[in-house]
Amino acid sequence: MNNLKTKLGQRIKYLRKNLNITQEKLAELINMDITSLSKIETGRNYPQPETVEKIANALNVDISQLFSFQNLKSKEDYIFAINKNLSHIANNEEKLKLLYKISTDLI
Repeated sequence: MNNLKTKLGQRIKYLRKNLNITQEKLAELINMDITSLSKIETGRNYPQPETVEKIANALNVDISQLFSFQNLKSKEDYIFAINKNLSHIANNEEKLKLLYKISTDLI
């Protein structure tokens, strides 16, 4: 299971990307070097409380939203969900063709 540092880093990265903000831009907004921000986003470092506040402000969210982890999924969670959905549509040729088209468009 992911620890708090990893989950917080994933959440910050998710919110940053949702706003189409680069790591460089966020680092600039919070007055931090990009290496330090990268270490936070990858869960190698935990930010100081003041930095957490700056990140929340820069991402325009409440601090509590940085710690809202219910939407974070692991690779295994995604694979499980995909396999579960495949088993539900295995007998529906139309849905299988649609899924095939979507997946080939992604690659």
